[in-house]
Amino acid sequence: MGSVRKASAWLGLVEDNDERYYDDEYSEDAETGTNQPWVTDPRVQVASEKAEDTGRRIATVTPDSFRDARGIGELFRDGVPVIVNLTSMDPTDAKRVVDFAAGLTFGLRGSIERVATRVFLLTPAHTQVVNGEAVGRPADGFFNQS
Repeated sequence: MGSVRKASAWLGLVEDNDERYYDDEYSEDAETGTNQPWVTDPRVQVASEKAEDTGRRIATVTPDSFRDARGIGELFRDGVPVIVNLTSMDPTDAKRVVDFAAGLTFGLRGSIERVATRVFLLTPAHTQVVNGEAVGRPADGFFNQS
């Protein structure tokens, strides 16, 4: 197939009759539907499928620009807590992402919490964040020998 014909087929101007580019195995896998998430961006990490079944998923996102804010919003909208690491971003874009995240958490009744310098935790409404304080720990200390 010539390059003009390929370009015309790609644009949909002519019918593509070249069968050598199609793989039958791919079409069979697409029909079965494995329901596994396909994450192509290495900056987005989501917990395993087992964690998804039990409802214990947390995503970590390290955006490079404001364009990556959409991925943060989609994860948060699906009910996944998101850790946003803005340390590699330009300060002005990082401020825009924080403003976006604040609006997102307000609109979906979640919460936003600063974990470290330029690292934020976005939690949906149904998620409870437990701090490091031990419940029922005596106030006089761990090594009290009295």
